[in-house]
Amino acid sequence: MPDPYPARVPEKEDKRTFLKKLAEFIHPGPDSTAELIETLAEAEDNQVIGAESRYMLEGVLRMAEMTAGDVMVPAPRMDLVDINAPFDELLHVIIDTAHSRFPVFEGERENIIGILLAKDLLKLQRAPELNIRALLRPAVFVPESKGLNDLLHEFRGNRNHLAIVIDEFGRVAGLITIEDVLEQIVGEIEDEFDISEDEGDIFGLADQTYRVSGGASVERVNEAFDVKITGSDPQESFDTIGGLIAHEMGHVPKRGEQHVIAGLRFVVLHTKGGAVKWFKVSPVVLRKAAPHG
Repeated sequence: MPDPYPARVPEKEDKRTFLKKLAEFIHPGPDSTAELIETLAEAEDNQVIGAESRYMLEGVLRMAEMTAGDVMVPAPRMDLVDINAPFDELLHVIIDTAHSRFPVFEGERENIIGILLAKDLLKLQRAPELNIRALLRPAVFVPESKGLNDLLHEFRGNRNHLAIVIDEFGRVAGLITIEDVLEQIVGEIEDEFDISEDEGDIFGLADQTYRVSGGASVERVNEAFDVKITGSDPQESFDTIGGLIAHEMGHVPKRGEQHVIAGLRFVVLHTKGGAVKWFKVSPVVLRKAAPHG
């Protein structure tokens, strides 16, 4: 016979203090992403978290609302390789672009047949009889509407760190890599500054250097640093400092590369889609000649 008075299951002990309960009643938790971002700003002001932590957390929150189409490299700027290209030409493209993965097409650029890893080309050195087609990895296709959170989860769950983005009509819209997704978090550190929009392309850093957008106009850089930057070829004119420096270097600059011009040292900090996004700029310090004894 069942007990008419069953033993009461003890409730889970609430370990919050009265003051904590009162504080939560007066200041309830945020109800939206915008409110949560404001809370992070308050936490930074109260020195609960550091500035970098705040920016990265904001990046995570914003990433949750973004899709593959928001951050992909558009199709016209994709670096592709032709399966029927001669090996020397193929190698030239891979060395010049310095990517680790390449979509491979056959016939038309829209016809992506696989992904080639640059490191797999080393196998051809050991076994020249191998066909490049045998080295291809399967291509992963995702819609433009694919959420970045879901895409990051898929990237982490498999070894495919590059996906081809498809538009609503089934055409190739672009490509996206795991680096593109993670940059939405780390990139907030680079882009989130209290600077007016028209001055957001050049700003000072704590180490007395400057961060300059690759898209900043040459005229703007000249005015900011009181210099006169001109290209070596008077017949060529460039709107952006990134375009001018890439032309002077003779190739698309890679991260860590540097170029000195007009007494300024430009170090490549960040590239995306075949273009420099940010430079670190500092005056070139000339060493004084040692005095003769």
